[in-house]
Amino acid sequence: MFPLGLYAINNWFTFLCFLSRCAASLSQSINQIAASRQKHTLPDLIYDYGALEPHISAEIMQLHHSKHHATYVNNLNVTEEKYQEALAKGDVTAQVALQPALKFNGGGHINHTIFWTNLSPNGGCEPQGELMEAIKRDFGSFQKMKDKMAAVTVAVQGSGWGWLGYDKESGRLRIAACANQDPLQGTTGLIPLLGIDVWEHAYYLQYKNVRPDYVKAIWNVINWENVQDRLHMAKK
Repeated sequence: MFPLGLYAINNWFTFLCFLSRCAASLSQSINQIAASRQKHTLPDLIYDYGALEPHISAEIMQLHHSKHHATYVNNLNVTEEKYQEALAKGDVTAQVALQPALKFNGGGHINHTIFWTNLSPNGGCEPQGELMEAIKRDFGSFQKMKDKMAAVTVAVQGSGWGWLGYDKESGRLRIAACANQDPLQGTTGLIPLLGIDVWEHAYYLQYKNVRPDYVKAIWNVINWENVQDRLHMAKK
């Protein structure tokens, strides 16, 4: 009986080892799939690079989207991989050191993803419905809102963004500026509705150093339907 019992124990042990290897392999596969799904990707534009001309040139749009935004996406993925490694090792120093890169590249990805949808070759004119009502309530008129946002945006020192945002706590629209690629919501708590990029790569090839001309021109391609959709979602 003893040899048979030992044989059964060995078989059972082999079976457990097999199950363990299968579980480890399955876990690794799941982690790899999860990691691949979490990769950030460059969003496609729903219009051609030249569709916003003459207000924003095709050359600027091509470089801005396929080069600058793509770089933020790539660097964000690399930084997040390093951050996950630091988390797994319990390396708090490395985690802290990676925070600026996460903020910069993550903000760049968030901001530009909003920016592309804020623009449309069929844009311009004036907003309608609840968005226009909110603008008149909080700024007096559409023109006053444009003037204030343009002034705040043009006045950004160095590189940054001008924003129209929604203050969920007060239920009001607010205008704010953010430096570099700081994301609006993460920096101010305002939910982003409309952003104007005033990094030089967004306008210099066409408008040189005359930022006010670029800001004036961009109103002709603002997608107010997208801004209104964002306001509707922000209120939920």
